[in-house]
Amino acid sequence: MDENILWYREKQVERTIKNLELHNMMGIYVEDEAELLSKLSEFIKEDSIIGVGDSVTLKDTGVLRYLRQNKFHFLDKYKEGLTREEKRKIYIQNFSADTFMCSSNALTEDGYLFNIDGNGSRVAPMLYGPKQVIVVVGINKLVANLEEAQKRVRNYAAPLDAKRLNKDTPCTKIGTCVDCKSPNRICNDFVTITGQFEKDRIKVIIIGKSFGY
Repeated sequence: MDENILWYREKQVERTIKNLELHNMMGIYVEDEAELLSKLSEFIKEDSIIGVGDSVTLKDTGVLRYLRQNKFHFLDKYKEGLTREEKRKIYIQNFSADTFMCSSNALTEDGYLFNIDGNGSRVAPMLYGPKQVIVVVGINKLVANLEEAQKRVRNYAAPLDAKRLNKDTPCTKIGTCVDCKSPNRICNDFVTITGQFEKDRIKVIIIGKSFGY
């Protein structure tokens, strides 16, 4: 990669991490998937209870495989054959997890996490419950401010996610948000996390590669 682009990215990440820390959230930068998994071993203890939110990023970075293969009590919402009620039980158990892992639809340089969710099962444990929340974001999700975050999520991330979930919504037909009133819309919960009472409860790990939507 061009050294000037690398310099710009480095400064962008520095600003973001500094502002996360000002909001009582920990910011960490890793180069790739291998460094990410190594960093997780520092934060997650053996035999601890781990929950996850719906995330393409966690799948593509190998985090889900890592959780399944190590000595954790993994609340695996992706386990084959789960009924709707069994999955709901996992969502409730996530509130008591030692660690909850997810991604974020957007991370702003001024240190805010912005997410749109369908039923709240991802954003709710981010806000309250688990002792520790680890948010894994690709460099592609880093934006300047909340205005850019909203644009990114509504017009890019949400339509892609709706398409992935085979939702019958206008955005899966035309590829952009029209603020529809469809009963199948996944844009129901708009949540901005601007800070935390408990220092470093939320840890944001930024990967120097593109992952997820």
